[in-house]
Amino acid sequence: MSAPFILVTAQRELAAVLEALAGQPAVAVDTESNSLYAYHERVCLIQCSIPGTDYIVDPLAGLDLAPLARLFADPGVQKVFHAAEYDVMCLKRDFGFRFANLFDTMWAARILGWPRVGLGDVLQETFGVHTNKRYQRHNWGKRPLEPEALAYACLDTRYLLPLCFLQTDALNQKARWEEACEMFDQIAAADPMSHTFDPEDFRRVKGASDLSGREQAILRELYAWRDREARRQDRPPFQVLNDRTLLTLVQTHPDTLDKLAHVDSLKPYHVRRYGEPLLRAIRRGMHTQPPPPPPLPPRHSEVEIARFQALRAWRKRVADERGVDADVILSNAILWTLAEHPPRTLNDLSRVNGLGPWKRETYGEAIMDVMRET
Repeated sequence: MSAPFILVTAQRELAAVLEALAGQPAVAVDTESNSLYAYHERVCLIQCSIPGTDYIVDPLAGLDLAPLARLFADPGVQKVFHAAEYDVMCLKRDFGFRFANLFDTMWAARILGWPRVGLGDVLQETFGVHTNKRYQRHNWGKRPLEPEALAYACLDTRYLLPLCFLQTDALNQKARWEEACEMFDQIAAADPMSHTFDPEDFRRVKGASDLSGREQAILRELYAWRDREARRQDRPPFQVLNDRTLLTLVQTHPDTLDKLAHVDSLKPYHVRRYGEPLLRAIRRGMHTQPPPPPPLPPRHSEVEIARFQALRAWRKRVADERGVDADVILSNAILWTLAEHPPRTLNDLSRVNGLGPWKRETYGEAIMDVMRET
């Protein structure tokens, strides 16, 4: 944990880092965000490691990070992440980066059938490195940055290049390299993370579907109020009031501050700070039009369900033979697409989103056999 690192907070320092990285065939990358502490999370650190050196770039120091875009988009430099999708989506959202030549050590571990694929487990089992979980929920947006936290952040990239080297060799030995590259390319093409709010998302609150129409109207008003308050405070909505408290308010719908003070899970400071706005939101919900029921998901025919079940049984056999999770073979989304729109020829498989050339060549005939049998 005490190994040195270079903290980058000035433009000239970033230029020096990019010069050092320019001649490298591969760079390990990770990010830290402040999703637990801000309404709109943002990337707060970008860690990069090459052999012998760890860099931590501070995006909150007023740096122009546009020069980094060339590195991430350069197909001649391999970018090595662990569980890359979230990092890629956040970097695209915050900085508009594009990605080429990406390697994901978590997905490599899954494709290789490793029993544990979390970074902490992989580092411990492969290199005997123990990580300190103290900083897993750290506020990375807080400044000044703590040296101990920065040292912890370095561990997320310090061992990724040697890990990538080991996994690349194993993938080639098992003839899984093309499969892995197909997955890496899909991750690199992921859409940016979204910062949108939809009041109709109140239905995502656990238990919302069990409420009456009137109760759902109250929940929708409370859900929208909570988002406005979280935005005003620049805090995650759950830190204003959690979902369980919203449901309790819906089910008890208090109409006075005194009744509000007796609601379970609502703290006295909640009543002092939010009492009147909460009562107004509840009153709006009591008098507004209940939300219409959500559209029913399309019902699958018995034939489609039979195809899906047959495909799933085939997928399980293949996954068991390989010793990997079933979704490493094909995702449920792909299985449903095949079940709903059965291909008639091998060429039809090329129209299935997520079914790349390697998967089509490797599993295409087997998929068509299942289609013919159902």
